[in-house]
Amino acid sequence: MKLLFAHLLCGIAFFGVVTSCRAAGRSHLTKHSFGHTPGGANVDLYVLKNSHGIEAAITNYGATLVRLRVPDRRGNIEDVALGYDSLDGYLHDTSYFGGSIGRYANRIGGGEFTLNGTTYKLEKNDNGNHLHGGVRGFDKVLWTAKDVSASDTAALQFTYLSKDGDGGYPGNLTAKVTYTLTDKNELKIDYEAKSDKDTIINLTNHTYFNLAGQGSGDILQHQLQLHAGRFTPIDRTLIPTGEIRSVKGTPFDFSVPTAIGARISQNDEQLKFGLGYDHNFVLDSGGSQSPALAGSVYEPVSGRVLEVWTTEPGIQFYSGNMLKGASEGKAGNRYPQRSGFCLETQHFPDSPNKPNFPTTVLKAGAEFRSTTVYRFSAK
Repeated sequence: MKLLFAHLLCGIAFFGVVTSCRAAGRSHLTKHSFGHTPGGANVDLYVLKNSHGIEAAITNYGATLVRLRVPDRRGNIEDVALGYDSLDGYLHDTSYFGGSIGRYANRIGGGEFTLNGTTYKLEKNDNGNHLHGGVRGFDKVLWTAKDVSASDTAALQFTYLSKDGDGGYPGNLTAKVTYTLTDKNELKIDYEAKSDKDTIINLTNHTYFNLAGQGSGDILQHQLQLHAGRFTPIDRTLIPTGEIRSVKGTPFDFSVPTAIGARISQNDEQLKFGLGYDHNFVLDSGGSQSPALAGSVYEPVSGRVLEVWTTEPGIQFYSGNMLKGASEGKAGNRYPQRSGFCLETQHFPDSPNKPNFPTTVLKAGAEFRSTTVYRFSAK
């Protein structure tokens, strides 16, 4: 009877919530109203759930991950993603909580690059540099959502057309971001893009994690391991110098599980420049056709474990140094410095201006594809 009732709910409006189910009793997806943009456009919140109680809530505003609820070692479920309870928070957010980032994630030095002999001037929104797509990046636009769930997974695809000249970038670029929640306790994010002109691209997700639960304090005791023997040092404005440096003998060596806070206050020039960790790590996999293990994080109190798998060649480890607790987050919580960490899978920052870095050029008519998987467990 319960299964039949669940089937009857699929695809109908029920107390203001539109429900679209796949494999009732297992994975499913629901759609809720999340408010309106200042221009009056409808904004929705989509909730993906699997059979183990994991829940991912995503809005079409910025293709943003709003909520991520996962169990601890005792089965207690908490939201481990920093963010806001309402759309208004995201409209005014400057920390990129949970957002899909593009056209170019991370920084481009001086806000310009040269491609095919033409120099393109981008919006400067970070100390004279270009950051996360500029003033109105992909996290600040409305995407078109489509339910692409399968029989055993809940999945949602977002599409956005970035027009030629947006933010200073060349080409009409169609971007797609697909979130899939599996019964293996994985949140998979697939990125696709295609442009009608040669352009550059670097897409990522900017979720801040706290595996003890959002609003539960700092992340300095989380144990981080990265499969990255090298990193890209930065200058005072956080732009890579072009050097690719070994992590051995530095505070950037996370080859074995190490508390994030163990060396974060050391007298190290790179840590001073970043106010902590805000650096791109060069993954040992070098980028791959299928996702390779980039790193993992263990939170000892809850027992939660996060593994990050990706096809990308780099990962930005950011220890939440610039969080100030100025705005009110979920359940009235404020997020002070280092109350969340980011592991942003990516190509390297400022690659268009660094010939020795992996290229981020997307040729006209070619397809960009990238996959990142966040896998959760507890021990």
